[in-house]
Amino acid sequence: MEIRKISVGPDYKGGAMHYISGQEVLNGKYVIHLIQFDATQVSYKIWIERDNEILLWKELNASMPVSVEYNINF
Repeated sequence: MEIRKISVGPDYKGGAMHYISGQEVLNGKYVIHLIQFDATQVSYKIWIERDNEILLWKELNASMPVSVEYNINF
């Protein structure tokens, strides 16, 4: 199942960082291409894209408080 949004931090509304697939980041120079859970490393990876180049931007340890939203296609 594809992850649409990940929120990182103990306070979802007040202080969590929110990352959404398709969101512009780094002053609009990149777009979040994929948010992925890596079961072997027990972490979440955020991949960004610019000019057809995809780079690993962030890797979040799964021990951090995380809320995940998945794409639901009807």
